[in-house]
Amino acid sequence: MSFRLEMLQVARLAPRALGESADLVKQFLLSQLTDEGGFKNRDGKADLYYTVFGLEGLLALQAGLPREKTGAWLARLGDGEGLDFVHLCCLARCWAALGGEGLPPEKGLRLAERIAAYRTPGGGFHPNSGRAQGSAYGCLLAAAAYEDLRLPLPRPEEVRQCMDELRSADGGWTNEAGLPLGIAPATAAALALYRRMRWEVPAQSIDWLMGCCRAEGGFVAFPQSPIPDLLSTAVSLHGLVGAEADISRIKEPCLDFVDSLWSAEGGFHGNWTDHTLDCEYTYYGLLALGHLSL
Repeated sequence: MSFRLEMLQVARLAPRALGESADLVKQFLLSQLTDEGGFKNRDGKADLYYTVFGLEGLLALQAGLPREKTGAWLARLGDGEGLDFVHLCCLARCWAALGGEGLPPEKGLRLAERIAAYRTPGGGFHPNSGRAQGSAYGCLLAAAAYEDLRLPLPRPEEVRQCMDELRSADGGWTNEAGLPLGIAPATAAALALYRRMRWEVPAQSIDWLMGCCRAEGGFVAFPQSPIPDLLSTAVSLHGLVGAEADISRIKEPCLDFVDSLWSAEGGFHGNWTDHTLDCEYTYYGLLALGHLSL
């Protein structure tokens, strides 16, 4: 099962916790669809990144997708010429969400070639071209994109070496080489990638990530962070559950935290100071609730 399908399978459990509010989430996500066919970013413009979360959110709720409209918009983007690394990976993910229909094999191969151009001399991937070493985020996105394109990840042992070098002394993972302290999203990305590639996950890293959960609920991006956030919470839960960590003691406080970010408009806020709703954090809300409903 791919990275995408693993997350989707969990997010589909969210309606258990949402109950009748699941329909509000569906309506919110549909309200974010633009006339062009993509889903809105925070400036109200169609954006591939937000379209990933719009499509996956609707799939999690088992709602109908705007296949024709969104497919036509994606088709106009061709093989991703002119897109940056993140949006190239998002293009692959969007086509996968639509079942791969509409992306001819030759265009898929050219899309993979564009992603491969972001490979670093050290063997990893980085969202910015010309970097000497990869990032945890880049390696995870690239591995997932190859899966979405139904292609093998080239030279996975080099990706493993890159990721090993990003592990910090405190047991977590940094996103960028040379940083001394781990952060929760990078560590969660590493746990997901190592498990998916059948690489051994260090027990110390599981403990470190669990330590990012506040007693009152929610995960912080790094131990010194003043408040927890929804992205860190969702991906940390996903990484921990995948690593078969026991999250039973943190379920109730984390449910309270996620509930505190819920809006009656049908979306989720990113944290207590973020007053904007979007597809991204709404999907992370579904992912977190899915894990907490297990």
